[in-house]
Amino acid sequence: MKFTELPAYQALPLEEKISRAVEWIGKAFDVSKYRQAIAFSGGKDSTVLAHLILTYFPERKPLCIFGNTGVEYPESLKFAREFGKKYFGERFIEARPAKLERDGLKYRAQRETLEWLEREGRLSEVLQEDGKLKTTETLEDKATPEMWEDFRGRNLVWRAGSPMSYWWCIDQFGFPILGKSKCKLDAHRINIDCFLKYSKSMSESEELMSYYELLRQVKISQHCCKLLKKEPSEREQARNQVDVVFKGLMADESRSRMMSFCTRGELFEGRHRDHLPESDPFWHCNPLGIWTDDDIWEYIRKFDVPYSPLYDMFWTDREGNRHNIKRNGCFGCATGIAFADNQMMMLRRTHPLLWEKVMRSGMAEQLKNLRIARARGQISVMDVMTAEELIDERPCIFDSVDELILTDGLQTEYDAETEEERGDED
Repeated sequence: MKFTELPAYQALPLEEKISRAVEWIGKAFDVSKYRQAIAFSGGKDSTVLAHLILTYFPERKPLCIFGNTGVEYPESLKFAREFGKKYFGERFIEARPAKLERDGLKYRAQRETLEWLEREGRLSEVLQEDGKLKTTETLEDKATPEMWEDFRGRNLVWRAGSPMSYWWCIDQFGFPILGKSKCKLDAHRINIDCFLKYSKSMSESEELMSYYELLRQVKISQHCCKLLKKEPSEREQARNQVDVVFKGLMADESRSRMMSFCTRGELFEGRHRDHLPESDPFWHCNPLGIWTDDDIWEYIRKFDVPYSPLYDMFWTDREGNRHNIKRNGCFGCATGIAFADNQMMMLRRTHPLLWEKVMRSGMAEQLKNLRIARARGQISVMDVMTAEELIDERPCIFDSVDELILTDGLQTEYDAETEEERGDED
């Protein structure tokens, strides 16, 4: 589909959009040789998608894979489980993050180990020739038994068997602050620290140097999205021999999704999955691609589709304006923090205890660092108050930050420990 054609398709009446969606769903079923699955989040879009498939293809028995990230809104988690079990029964699957296979050090302990090695003049044991860290495990293995005992006593060890949760991820990688285009380096934070401090291959590009300076001050990462959503879902797809996945993605949601839809359409062949024979492709179907938010709500009202009560939650500002929660997602996500009515601003008003938990986990400190970085030397209240103190201040300084301008095409010189295929866009 050409980009110029999309607005005309988005302007079609709901009846025509339903017909088109059903047509593409049917095509996806036709190309499937094995099993099909709905990527279910408990949000309104994937709920409408599930309703369409249940209504128009009752003879089909696709799986319903719910990505339980562990940081779901309680209202959405309850709804997702009730909806999934009611309409899909044993075909409803909760995909959860993997568990740690070995004890690992928390970020603070990794830093202490690195600083100890530097004092001892032993950095060459953990760094590559260009100054980058060999692997996180190499660093952790250098800590002495006495150091490990001390770290355990100070609760600075992640124990084997514990889940790679949101809390593990923000400790090891960083916080989901700002969008994916701002978080270019997908590596453990301790690896990035080494890159920023010791690497001899860093570019002198003014744009990159500005970005690296931001990274020195703010611990940000988008790894949690891959770890909590993408990888668990793909494990379940592999375990169940899935070769077609249905997603409720719409071009109307973001620029990246619009670009993806216009270049790939409602049904496209993704990267090959190892659980399938080499000759058999893996398919993605986005039958709601031309739909808009208004279409979703019109469909829900017209066909009396159940939806998460999260969308009925709201807060009222001083002018009496009502602000509803518009997106489902993880409650610990601050990717929209640069904009008004962002998720963290809503969370503080609708789920204050969850907001405080996230802020006190370290996000407040990183948002403070981001604001200081943006101030460029100008003195403010953030220079004289701690992040913990600022959490209780009103108006809340953590409700939003000024937008950071970084080029979407920004490329860094950092290479991850192992080259990983980024896979298909979620």
